[in-house]
Amino acid sequence: MVFHHYSFSQRRKTSKYELLGGIGPTSFLGDVGGAPGVGTHFLRDLNFSATRYNLYAGIRYKTNPYFGFKAMLAYGMVSGNDALTSEPYRHNRNLNFRSPIVEISAQAEFYFLREKTQTRYRISALKNNRKKNKRTSAYIFVGFGTFFYMPEAKYQGNWVHLRPLHTEGQGLPGGPKQYSNFNVCIPIGLGMKYAINKKWSVGAELSVRKTFTDYIDDVSTTYYDPAKLQQAYGPVSAALSNPSLGLIPGATAPGQERGNPKYQDAYIFLTFNVNYKLFGKRRITRAKF
Repeated sequence: MVFHHYSFSQRRKTSKYELLGGIGPTSFLGDVGGAPGVGTHFLRDLNFSATRYNLYAGIRYKTNPYFGFKAMLAYGMVSGNDALTSEPYRHNRNLNFRSPIVEISAQAEFYFLREKTQTRYRISALKNNRKKNKRTSAYIFVGFGTFFYMPEAKYQGNWVHLRPLHTEGQGLPGGPKQYSNFNVCIPIGLGMKYAINKKWSVGAELSVRKTFTDYIDDVSTTYYDPAKLQQAYGPVSAALSNPSLGLIPGATAPGQERGNPKYQDAYIFLTFNVNYKLFGKRRITRAKF
């Protein structure tokens, strides 16, 4: 009996690191603005006319085909405007804001649909055993980040920083504590990628950033006495604390609800991205049979 001995080698480049960058729309979930009707507290309260933009860059590290981590730097603009909603009380309140968001985060990914690339062999007898390409991958992710924000409002045609104006009486008797420009967030989302070739892929991510502040829009608690605000912080503070239309008598009097501190603010990133794999050394795998 004669046994034939065959050997072959498999060549492939390994890639654990990936550069990525993207751009897309940003939406805000908070006290100011919102959808028509009585305010809700999540996606049903989105007002797409207040959508702004975001962009990000980062690096991904794949520990194995199913798990990865990425470090991200993101910039976005969020906004809200009571004039854009038909809900009577918010429309009468007449507040508006915008705020830049500068975020640094680390995220863990789980690939429930993973990309599979074609295997190449040296000997022609095994060419028929090549695996078919699966160019699409999909994943879920969660992470932790910190971000900077600085709410502004339109006043007499100019954008004015709101935090120094203490519009809810921060620092005054009976008023809340002053809020910080820095807070933390938890990014939670879903993503997918499509491989164009071995190095390049395109994709999209949809994520919600849960935060632990209610002041991204500078609105959280109750109206403060405008006369005391003007005395302490000036006429602009008094004007922007209560620019109401006066359509509902008594609705914006001192002590009445200006915002709802029960629910923290959140923002949403929808990002379309481009990814570039950083290949390492070529690895050769040999097999015998």
